[in-house]
Amino acid sequence: MTKTAIITGASSGLGLEFVKLFAKDGYNLVVIARNEEKLLEIKQSYPNITVTVIPKDLSKPNAINEVIQEMNAQNIKVDVLVNNAGFGLLGSFESLSIEQQLNMIQLNVSSLTELTYRLLPDLRMSKSGKILNVASTAAFQPGPNMAVYYATKAFVLSFSEALAEELIDDAITVTTLCPGATKTNFSSVANVENTIMFSNAMSSEVVAEQGYHSLMQGKRVVITGGFNKIGAMAAKFLPRKTAAKIAKLVMKEN
Repeated sequence: MTKTAIITGASSGLGLEFVKLFAKDGYNLVVIARNEEKLLEIKQSYPNITVTVIPKDLSKPNAINEVIQEMNAQNIKVDVLVNNAGFGLLGSFESLSIEQQLNMIQLNVSSLTELTYRLLPDLRMSKSGKILNVASTAAFQPGPNMAVYYATKAFVLSFSEALAEELIDDAITVTTLCPGATKTNFSSVANVENTIMFSNAMSSEVVAEQGYHSLMQGKRVVITGGFNKIGAMAAKFLPRKTAAKIAKLVMKEN
C-alpha cells in the first residue's frame, strides 16, 4: 500500500527538496505552503503519485485546524510528517516588530506542535510512523540579534527529543534535523545573506538528503556538516554567556 507524507513549507528550499525525495520513493504527498501557484506546479510535476495541495499560511492561529478539516474531508491518512515550515529575522528583539516575532513563534513552535499532536493518531495507526522536525544549529545556544528565532529552534529540538522517547514503544520515530546555514530563501527573508555565518552555506539538496536518510534510519538528531557538528558540540561545553557572544559575532556582516 502506498504511503503518504505531509510536508509543510513545501513550495521552496528544503521543503521542495523533501518533496523530490519522497516522490522519488513513490510516496503520495500532502503539500502545504502559502504559495498556491508553486504547490500546483509540484502537483503537475508528479502525475504518477497523488499530490494533495493545501495552500495555507501556518503562521495564522487557526490554520492547522483548517488543514486537518481539509484532510478529514478527503479522508487522507498520513504515514510521515515533515514539519519544515519556519522563518527567522535578523535584528535586536526591540527593533523587530512584535507582530512579526509572534508570527514566528506561531509558525515555528505552535503550528508545529499542533500539527504533530493532531496527526499522531494517524502515525500510530501506520505502524511505522515517522516525524521529521526541522530545527537548526541555532537550537544549541542563545542567539543575540535573532533571539526569538534561536529560542524557537531550541524548543523544536527539546520537544522532538522528548517526544522521541515518549513514542519509543509506539513504533513512531522522531528525527530532528539541525542544519547550519543553508542556501534557501530563508536567508533573504531573515536578511542574513551577508553575515559571516552564511558565507559558507550548504546546499539545500545536501541538507535535505541527509535529513531524509536519517529519518528513514530512525535517527533522533542529525546535524549537517562537520563544522556545524563541532560548533554544536562546543556549545554544550562553553559557558552560555560565551556561546551567546560567539553567536552574536557570526551574525555580523562580512
